[in-house]
Amino acid sequence: MSTSTVKVSFWRIFWPSLLASMILSVFGWIFWLIIFGSMFGEEPESKDSSVLHMTLSGSIGERSSSSINPSSFTVDKTTGLADILTGLEKAKEDKHVKGIYLELGNVQCGYATAMEIRNGLKDFKKSGKFIVAYLNGEVITQKQYYISSVSNEVYGFSTSAMEFMGLGGELMFFKNTFDKLGIEMQVIRGSNNDFKSAVEPYFRTDMSDSSRLQTQRYMTSIWHDVRSQIAADRKVTIEQLNDIAENAKIQRVDDAVRLKLIDGAKYRDEVEAIILKKSKLKDLKDIMTFEEYAGKAFKNKQLAFENGSDANVAVIVAEGGITVDGDEMTSEKVCKYFREVRNDDKIKVVVFRVNSPGGSALASEEIWREVSLTTKKKKVIVSMGDVAASGGYYIATPASTIFAEPTTITGSIGVFGVIPYTGAFMENKLGLTFDRVQTNKHSVLSTNRKLTPEELTLIQNEVDQIYTQFKKRVSDGRGLTTAQVQRIARGRVWTGTDALKIGLVDKLGGVNDALAFAIKDAKIKDAKIQYYPKVKVDQFEEILEQLSSEERESVKIKQNAVPKVIDDLTKRLMKLESYSGIQMRMPFEIDLH
Repeated sequence: MSTSTVKVSFWRIFWPSLLASMILSVFGWIFWLIIFGSMFGEEPESKDSSVLHMTLSGSIGERSSSSINPSSFTVDKTTGLADILTGLEKAKEDKHVKGIYLELGNVQCGYATAMEIRNGLKDFKKSGKFIVAYLNGEVITQKQYYISSVSNEVYGFSTSAMEFMGLGGELMFFKNTFDKLGIEMQVIRGSNNDFKSAVEPYFRTDMSDSSRLQTQRYMTSIWHDVRSQIAADRKVTIEQLNDIAENAKIQRVDDAVRLKLIDGAKYRDEVEAIILKKSKLKDLKDIMTFEEYAGKAFKNKQLAFENGSDANVAVIVAEGGITVDGDEMTSEKVCKYFREVRNDDKIKVVVFRVNSPGGSALASEEIWREVSLTTKKKKVIVSMGDVAASGGYYIATPASTIFAEPTTITGSIGVFGVIPYTGAFMENKLGLTFDRVQTNKHSVLSTNRKLTPEELTLIQNEVDQIYTQFKKRVSDGRGLTTAQVQRIARGRVWTGTDALKIGLVDKLGGVNDALAFAIKDAKIKDAKIQYYPKVKVDQFEEILEQLSSEERESVKIKQNAVPKVIDDLTKRLMKLESYSGIQMRMPFEIDLH
């Protein structure tokens, strides 16, 4: 009887497994045929005169990257801000480039990154070359319009829906879910860290007054900056823009044309005819892809240093959550970069580009130490991206000068720890119980038993010590008294505009502004800029980059079948599970629409 059962079970597993393996093999052959086919395609030729077709869509990070997503068999591509800005700088000086044809898709970045791209386009436009933007698709987002509004001319597809309703965001709270599961989150925040609301979703069902106050403040500040820039380029007032948003006067492109935010409703062929006329080109074949143009410009510039050209300016990029090791911004990697540039006598100044919501307190201290040691040999200038908060601000404090965009989210000087109690869940939902043997009363600290008041006090003391150290780092680095730091700390986040007023940053501007300042301050006449991590030729990534957008679509086998709300929740809980030790993280991650 048992033998028969084993046989049935085996074949039930064997045949589906064999079929799945065959299907995956077929897909694998198709995928590699597409890739190797692309390797033998024609290389795009440089034209004597040309227009760059700049298509911004998807994720925009600090550096470009391509990879295969094994769960969905798609090519995940991140466009690098460094590539974009380098490409715009080169195009501005390139006598063969007549202008830019700008199209924007669903751009995934913060408003600080959007502002840097917009400022790069504005600088390009000052050269006397044109920018013509075309907005189309099912929905034109407010961020798309914000970036495109810098253009000389903006056109849109007549029936495309368009968003222009101000900024807003929604937070998800898990307390009721945890209550139903019998899970209790034991939260320990630094004393008086009432603005440190990263942990509120785990023990509240709505925003606290402190959380609402700071969120409303930075959202209002960002909205003012966005309106001010649009108003200046579109020759309208910020009051008019607020009225349009308040009363939802724009539903589609035709409404935006009527209100003079867009120059006209046109089909693609009509916009392309305008571009050909402005550039005096005869054929659309003379329009080049900006992504390839910019990517090669950045890569060639960086690879030159590997061939004997000595760099004298270092840009160290630190992006993502701060961890000791892993896939994001690890102290192991960042510390290595600082040691390398510190001991390189040819490097005269360092720009530290920080785009991070924080993370591990220990890893943040490790990076802080290396930045501090570097400042004793050469100046370190910090450039903040979309966010440089909590641990992301901690590691910036030793710098001699800190730059932030007006819309950068920074500050969040505070600390917390989260220890889940899962014992009731294990017993009531799964029937699991636990028992212990220990030599001392604190020998077994487990998530399956609640912390005692004494243990909570011990952890609270540790959190408070780290919080005190955080405030001292700010006080020493920024030349503020302890009382001054206490008033602006408590875990509160600030925009770059407000951070400048309270002394957390020194200047407003993007990475190019920070670089220009660093080069001038170091009295460097011929700047040669080396980025860290260094650009290396990755053959696999080179192949992926050769895929056209159509070929990337053909590689895609299936879309993510998981609803976005579930996917977001899963990612949030997985991130919580990865927390180790005391954390310095910004209050929350909120997507501004």
